[in-house]
Amino acid sequence: MDSDLIPALPADLGLDCLIRVPHNDLSSVVSVCRSWNREIRLPEFWRRRKLSGLTRRVVVMAQARFDPTQEFGARKFAAVPAYRLTLCEPETGFWAELPPIPGCPDGLPMYCQLVGVGLNLVVMGGWDPETWRASAAVYIYDFVGATWRRGADMPGGERLFFACASDGAGMVFVAGGHDSEKCALRSSLAYDVAGDAWQAMPDMAGERDEAKGVCHGGAFHVIGGYPTNMQGRFEASAESFDVATWRWGPVKEGFLESATCPRNYVDGGEGRLLTCRDADVVACEGSTWRVVAELPCHVRNTAYVTAWPGKVVVIGSERFGEPYNAFVLDLKSCKWERVEAEEEFKGHVQSGCCVEL
Repeated sequence: MDSDLIPALPADLGLDCLIRVPHNDLSSVVSVCRSWNREIRLPEFWRRRKLSGLTRRVVVMAQARFDPTQEFGARKFAAVPAYRLTLCEPETGFWAELPPIPGCPDGLPMYCQLVGVGLNLVVMGGWDPETWRASAAVYIYDFVGATWRRGADMPGGERLFFACASDGAGMVFVAGGHDSEKCALRSSLAYDVAGDAWQAMPDMAGERDEAKGVCHGGAFHVIGGYPTNMQGRFEASAESFDVATWRWGPVKEGFLESATCPRNYVDGGEGRLLTCRDADVVACEGSTWRVVAELPCHVRNTAYVTAWPGKVVVIGSERFGEPYNAFVLDLKSCKWERVEAEEEFKGHVQSGCCVEL
């Protein structure tokens, strides 16, 4: 620890001041001097910040840009919207737009995947919004420095609508999706964010297009999806990749209660998965699904779900064409709280992730 973080203050007191810097001011603070930049990037700094209860969970989303010139449904939204990155801190109601990706003047690639890895946001894949060609590009946003860098391209040819998740320790796992001929894929990959390197993983037992990736209980789970010959008829099965043994386990038939699109399945902590089904939030503990809470009446079209211990965040609309709203469920009290937002942050959410800052 630097002994002269703040002149005339003891080192511990200087550090106590730095760990209280709000996440949206970190990039300004690290530019003040080298010692602050070095200190804030140390793992010990973030361990102390977390132990002090000063970290905040933020949700980062690929969200449609509000267009006041277009009429769509009951409100004004673009018929073919451009997507940009937005950030929401549910606890405080803070909303912001992140800096755009360099070289992407027309907005985010459509259907790109967002993954939080440590203090970084990883954006990968999707369609170019102008050419509609699949993108293999990987972009990494550093929340501390508020800067973008280009990562190594995803190998193995075109891949769209793949399952994707992070283990929280620096790796991103990718599996399935489909190629340029719309043939579903069995192949899978791992990306080391710090080392900027891709590694091939063993193939899954079956093809899985539009599956959901979730890291949960030490494994990368690929939930649902469908093979080439099913074309949109989802399966209820799942496969799990054990990171420690580097192998796939047996296919879990009937993992889901029904064969449906699995996009809203998330790790809810405490050994359970969570999702929204019909008008409810439901949890899976072991092999049993149970209703946790009823969704707010303003959410019947769910676009995005994320969770962390004790909380569930749901973003959705009352009906198609209506503005999207964010709500937080306290799992202990089973009470919902609305996260207020300006109209510019009420566009459709295509994908998202959670980062602790």
